[in-house]
Amino acid sequence: MNALEIKNLTKAFEGFKLDNLNLVLPGGCIMGLIGENGAGKSTTIKLILDILRKDSGSITILGRDHEEDIRLTREEVGVVMDETGIPDCLNTRQVGKVMSRIFRNWQEDVYADYLKKLSVPDGKPFKNFSRGTKMKLGIAIAMSHGSRLLLLDEATSGLDPVARDEVVEMFSEFTREESHSILMSSHIVSDLEKLCDYVAFLHKGKLLLCEEKDRLLDTYGIVHCTAEQLQELEPAGVRYKKESAYGVEAIVLREAVPVHWNISPVSIEELFVFMVKEAK
Repeated sequence: MNALEIKNLTKAFEGFKLDNLNLVLPGGCIMGLIGENGAGKSTTIKLILDILRKDSGSITILGRDHEEDIRLTREEVGVVMDETGIPDCLNTRQVGKVMSRIFRNWQEDVYADYLKKLSVPDGKPFKNFSRGTKMKLGIAIAMSHGSRLLLLDEATSGLDPVARDEVVEMFSEFTREESHSILMSSHIVSDLEKLCDYVAFLHKGKLLLCEEKDRLLDTYGIVHCTAEQLQELEPAGVRYKKESAYGVEAIVLREAVPVHWNISPVSIEELFVFMVKEAK
């Protein structure tokens, strides 16, 4: 079963439109949602959660329409947003008591274990937490009530490199169960590249690409050459290029390049940057 299916999703605001978005997240997989500020990442997650009302299209979460049986859907979906919504006066123990009344499947022992792994202080009130620690607490909550799908909006922002690595490992462990999946947006593309099975590129509300990460990396490469050398390739094999006084850097289809050419691996971040510049 697919964890998430989005078909022809549209939402218009003044000056912005999420336009006819189509995404499928298979069960047991992690999808990275990549885009600049204002591309529509947070809007997409809020539409999935029904925080915003869609103009048209359909959203299916764990086999159910997202507007049907919202209580059950929210039990099975763990959410980390930029703002956690936790009262400033509460400490972690008090937060756990509140969550036990909100979620029927609240797992206090799991929550305590995540707090320990993430080094979240026990007695401090939430208002005294750093931004990174607030995100850690949000992650612990999202993963402690039997969630089958995690929706993570910039969940690694504010974390130091060591904490980010720990969190990435936790997410990877979470999806080792085939019934668990993650949709995750982040400006830190390197995290997504390490973690994700699929990547989706959003630009100004439009989906530029949604594909298996490994297939993308196997399909595309980078060549550095002169403009004259680039003309030797079939035009269809050159997807994106950047010219400078030092020559041409181009993202190409590997199969379109002669075997004697030197092709460098392309990163997901490089591919995204090239595609956005091409779209502009």
